[in-house]
This record gives sequence, C-alpha cells and structure tokens, in this order.
Amino acid sequence: MRQRKPLVVANWKMNGNLGLVQQMSEALSVLKQPLPEILICPPVILLTDFPKHQNYKLGAQNMSEQQCGAFTGEISADMLLAAGASHVIIGHSERRALYGESDSLISQKVKVAVDAGLTPIFCVGETLQQREEEKTLEVLARQLDAVYAAQPYLLAHSVVSYEPVWAIGTGRTATPQQAQDVHQFIRQHLAQYDAQAAGLLRIIYGGSVTATNCQALFAEADIDGALIGGASLKVADFSAICTMAKDS
Repeated sequence: MRQRKPLVVANWKMNGNLGLVQQMSEALSVLKQPLPEILICPPVILLTDFPKHQNYKLGAQNMSEQQCGAFTGEISADMLLAAGASHVIIGHSERRALYGESDSLISQKVKVAVDAGLTPIFCVGETLQQREEEKTLEVLARQLDAVYAAQPYLLAHSVVSYEPVWAIGTGRTATPQQAQDVHQFIRQHLAQYDAQAAGLLRIIYGGSVTATNCQALFAEADIDGALIGGASLKVADFSAICTMAKDS
C-alpha cells in the first residue's frame, strides 16, 4: 500500500452551471469512505455555490501572481481562499499555449499560492513534436527546475500533474507504462532538491483520463491520481473514477 493518498481532480475548464454543481455535490456526498482526496475545480464564480462536505474539496483553475491592485479580470490567492478554495491549478497547458504563460510567470504563481496557503497543482508536459524528437525529459526538467531549483521549499507544499499535451482533449492517452516512466523521472529529478518531499509528492496524470482507462493508470507505482477534464463533467463517470482511485 502506497503512503501517498490518491488525489482525483475535476477540471471543469469553462464549463458547468448551478445544475451541475448540485448534481455533482449530491453524487459525491453519498460516496462511502474511505475515498481518495477529491477536488473540484469549477469556474471560479461557482465556488461559493458548492455546499461544504467532507467528501470533497474545492479549487480554482488559475490565479494571479499579484496580491491586489489594478489588474482587471484577475483573481488573487486570498480571494480564492475566501471563496472556499484550498487548491489551484497552475501552468495548465492551455494557459501556456493560449495565454502565453511562461515558466517564469508560472514559477511566480506557484510561490504566491504556497505562501498564501493554497496548494498548487503544478502542470508539466510535452507536446507531440517534443515527444517525437525525444525531448520529453528535457522539457519536463526545464519546467520543473523553473519552479523548484531556486525554491525547493515549495516542493513539500505542491502537487505535480503530468499532462502530455498531445493527450489532452484528443482521446489519446499515454499508456500506463509511458505515464509511469515519466512520473518516475519526475520524482527522481525532484529528489535532488528534497528527497523526502519528492518521495511524498503526489504526481497525478492528466490527459484524456476516463472511467475506462483510469484503473490501469492508478495501478502504477508513481501515479497518485488524475487531473480529469471532459470526464469530470459526467457525474456518473467522475464518481466511478473516484471509487476506483480509492482502491489503488
């Protein structure tokens, strides 16, 4: 039995409404303990609509690196905490690709989140071209080092999500062995900064995770859960994934 408690994260992206909030909260509230740690990351305006329940926590999909001020449209870490969030996704591939978020900016966000008391779910991953050019480990090392090389204390307060960009929303997924190999590399690479924290670090997989393929992923030694997109909008599927994760 692994010592790291599985973590299942629902990333609703720009989807969801009050009806889905009610359906999801009701479905999760009747699941029987023991459960994995379950985290729902809806659009930020829905955070305060979730009833509190011991079976799940709430998170956000992004945040500002700034604390307050004239930053139109931004949300600060303190605002997320006040709205009930305990976690925040940082560095998702869509933020990197669509909004130009750099490794430097993402590093700032991770630090601000931890210092404010939020747990960052820090996303790393390679594109299809980078994988085909056999640059996966080089890319991941660069992304990881940008955050933890100069700030190793952040490692003990983080979750890392490996999300191969080529598997997000495409229906393709890394094989369990491919994912395990990368997760093992991430853990070993981070051990140079803090071996104990790296051993306890939860590294979750994101990339077209479904109720059909999740069990094989969860069986791998270094896969500690999942960051789930499309399947997290389907209440029955997400509940099933949570149930399967608790047995991993």
